[in-house]
Amino acid sequence: MPLSLGNLPNLATLDLHDNSLSGSIPLSFGNLTNLDILNLPHNSLSGSIPSEMGNLKSLYGLGLSFNKLSGSIPSFLGNLTKLTILYLSDNLLFGSIPCEIGNLRYLFYLELGDNKLSGSIPHSLGNLTNLATLYLFTNLLSGSIPSEIGNLNSLSDLGLSENELSGSIPYSFGNLTNMIVLSIYSNALSGAIPKEYGNLVKLTLLVLSYNQLRGPIPDLRNLTRLARVHLDRNHLTGTLDVSANNITGILPPEIGDSPQLKVLDLSLNHIVGEIPSELGKLRCFEEMHGLVYIDISYNKLHGPIPNSAAFKHALMEALQGNKGLCGDIKGFPSLLTFDRKIAYEEIVRATNDFDEEHCIGTGGQGSVYRAELPSGEIVAVKKFHSPLLSEMTCQQEFLNEVKSLTEIRHRNIVKFYGFCSHARHSFIVYEYLEMGSLAMILSNATSAEELGWTQRMNVIKGVADALSYLHNDCFPPIVHRDISSKNVLLDLEYEAHVSDFGISKSLKPDSSNWTELAGTIGYVAPELAYTMKVTEKSDVYSFGVLALEAIKGKHPRDFISSICSTSSNLDRTLDEILDPRLPAPSCNIRDKLISIMEVAISCLDENPDSRPTMQKVSQLLNI
Repeated sequence: MPLSLGNLPNLATLDLHDNSLSGSIPLSFGNLTNLDILNLPHNSLSGSIPSEMGNLKSLYGLGLSFNKLSGSIPSFLGNLTKLTILYLSDNLLFGSIPCEIGNLRYLFYLELGDNKLSGSIPHSLGNLTNLATLYLFTNLLSGSIPSEIGNLNSLSDLGLSENELSGSIPYSFGNLTNMIVLSIYSNALSGAIPKEYGNLVKLTLLVLSYNQLRGPIPDLRNLTRLARVHLDRNHLTGTLDVSANNITGILPPEIGDSPQLKVLDLSLNHIVGEIPSELGKLRCFEEMHGLVYIDISYNKLHGPIPNSAAFKHALMEALQGNKGLCGDIKGFPSLLTFDRKIAYEEIVRATNDFDEEHCIGTGGQGSVYRAELPSGEIVAVKKFHSPLLSEMTCQQEFLNEVKSLTEIRHRNIVKFYGFCSHARHSFIVYEYLEMGSLAMILSNATSAEELGWTQRMNVIKGVADALSYLHNDCFPPIVHRDISSKNVLLDLEYEAHVSDFGISKSLKPDSSNWTELAGTIGYVAPELAYTMKVTEKSDVYSFGVLALEAIKGKHPRDFISSICSTSSNLDRTLDEILDPRLPAPSCNIRDKLISIMEVAISCLDENPDSRPTMQKVSQLLNI
């Protein structure tokens, strides 16, 4: 840390973020009495916050997050009454939160998360009426949540998750009408969810999971901006009505942990995937004996309808508006099954014993066929070249793909139906995607013109979401290892579905994860030429190539090195690689394409450690 800076008493701003600074904060910083902003995040600063900093009475911004600071939060910070920003998150601070923090009446942002703070939340925080963000998550805070926090009418983002808080949720939270994100999961909260939560009309995210909440779930239909709600792992009863919102994602199997739930209305949302049937030994909806009414109409659900009384007695109107739901309910097709001999014979007949006229693609592992079953269902069948799977490589690819597709469920990953290992033919059955592969679409002038800029950006985002799921939401993480345009399939709505998991690999924590070189030429990360260790960053590189290919309309090849070297002039670079078959993008679309290209270039960094994670990429592509 440069001690000489403390000899500049007229210094107004000191911003040294992400500079690999280490050691303790110099005591001489207390001489910077005219300092307005002190910002030192993302360093390796250690030791305690020196008392000399209590002299900085002009300070209105203090950022010390993402360091290794220890000791307690000093009470003298409450004397810095001009502070509007106080960031101390992601350190090693311990002890209680000083009540003097409540003196900072001008404070907009208070972030103390990811430390080791203990004790109760001070009631004095209710004095911070200008506060917009309050982050106290991932600490050891205990006791009840002060009802005074309900006085913070400007609060839009409240994070109290992953603590040891107990008692009930204050009814006063219903006054927080500017709240956008409310997260209090992983505590020991009890009691009911206050019905006043229906007043939080700006709320987009509500996370109350992993507590001990009981009682009825309030009517949340007035929350028209609500995008996600997580209430699992509680003991809630009564009615859950979140209809006519913008809720996305899948139905969590943990919803079965509320066996006393009587009414569940999820209609008119954007919920995707299958209706969960089990979680471990829990039969989810089939164990929810108290459930007497359910409405899941007008979502994006597919697959079998659970075998429960609520579904069996449901009206057709409560299930309609979902593409692909099936089951033994009047008005729905018979459930699609692939069961030993019957399934094998159905597939063989549907493909005329795998006749070439039904073949829609051939690869190194096998050929893919289009099969229309007697029920009218159309599926894709991947038949492996080696019928008995006697070859070690072929057998491993078959098992890899079956294992991966059995364990994963995501809207942007091809849906798995079943498999068969037979003396004559071994094959995998999965959903049929009407538009074929991205590679095939881009190679055809007519179909490429129909795949406009908005659809191409959606394809890129879909692949990023799928890879983020594989890397971060699967345990152990799964590396696809063959991301390419031929392995991205599109449906009629141009939604992307990642396919072909034959060479995928699970990253086991107790393994070195070494393997042979694999993948498609032109998409393989450069480090795999000299190391055989599999990491998620190889998928990141392949994604970068794919993203540029979707913008350019063909594989970027020799352009990759030149693009990376001229990344400072992204606007001109975009003009050079835009697919000439499409009309020039609008200003808004152009800005989004530049953002995507910038992310893609970062994925192509020669140093794997410098590439972003797919989780970060997915977040950056929310444009």
